[in-house]
Amino acid sequence: MPPLGPTARRVLGLPDPGDWERKKQRKKTKQGQAAQGAVPQPAANPWETAAQQLLAQRTAPPTPAPARPATAATPAAPWATVEERSGSAFARRFGRGVLWTLVAALALLGAKSVLLPKKVPDPVQSAGPAQTAPAYPTDEAQAVASRYARAYLSWDEATPETRAASLGAVLPDGADTKAGWDGKGKQDVLAIEPGTVTLAAQKQARVRVDVLVRPVGPVLPPKPGTPPAPTLPAQWLGLDVPVVQAGGRVVVAGPPGIVGVPKTGPKAPELAGPEADTAFGEQTAETVAKFFTAYAAGDTETVTAPGAFVPPLPAGVSLVGVESWTADKGQGADRSGTARVTWQIGGAQLEQTYRVELTRVASADAQRWQVAAVHGGTA
Repeated sequence: MPPLGPTARRVLGLPDPGDWERKKQRKKTKQGQAAQGAVPQPAANPWETAAQQLLAQRTAPPTPAPARPATAATPAAPWATVEERSGSAFARRFGRGVLWTLVAALALLGAKSVLLPKKVPDPVQSAGPAQTAPAYPTDEAQAVASRYARAYLSWDEATPETRAASLGAVLPDGADTKAGWDGKGKQDVLAIEPGTVTLAAQKQARVRVDVLVRPVGPVLPPKPGTPPAPTLPAQWLGLDVPVVQAGGRVVVAGPPGIVGVPKTGPKAPELAGPEADTAFGEQTAETVAKFFTAYAAGDTETVTAPGAFVPPLPAGVSLVGVESWTADKGQGADRSGTARVTWQIGGAQLEQTYRVELTRVASADAQRWQVAAVHGGTA
């Protein structure tokens, strides 16, 4: 068992081992004195002395302890107790607080850099929203090109100033209003159809215009001794008109060019039609025939559903007959179908196609199908 320390011996009231050596020295001193004639004293038991002192401390009221003789010194503690000043204690606590605050701040910064890394700014976004250029005024370009095409392809050698005035309204200031015409012949423009606008650099564009022209008089001068050449009928031709945007307006940028017009259109795709309902078609065939008869006669109110509005056809159109009626397969109170109809107009017969919408109308004692709407074509 290890020896008890000074604090434990002090709490238990036990003497310091060094006292034993001093007591042995005193005993030897007394024995020497006895040998010289002194009266011997009985040796004191240190454990009994310590027990008596501890019992006296517990039972006696706290009174100032009498001073011990110089020969019986109190064992000294192994450390020195120094009273701590309040200022030094505050400084030590404040320093510890500052240190821990700094440690916590560094820990938070490290966690933020890991969990929320700093975003690198996007150069595109930092530059702000992109400035988009305004759209090219295609409607104005088509209008200017159409006016120019009508004036450019119309001429009359009897009144050349009329063509020059019409061209000057759409040409840049100071441009030649003759525009390549030699001042001879006569030609009329019957129709104008503006088409595609193809954009180019420096605010330029090319506008396609289809023009229906009709030459007046012979196309070529007759040769001596030959009859005059026949006049060509009206025909469509294409005109590519260059335009440019300047000063907030669109003007013609230069001479145009005549181009050909396709003789045929592209090949149409094969479209799948709706599945037919033969029974429903037979059931509603008479309803459809009555509608087209009234449609041409100018009275549609009696053959259309309540609330439907179908304007009658103009005068001069009469019904030859409903060639076919095919109802689409379906259910419910609203059905559709396709009708092929032949009309008499302008001294000729013309076959056309219609999409017819039917709705079921019920009354107190019966129900019937009536036309709700009609549209030309198959779409």
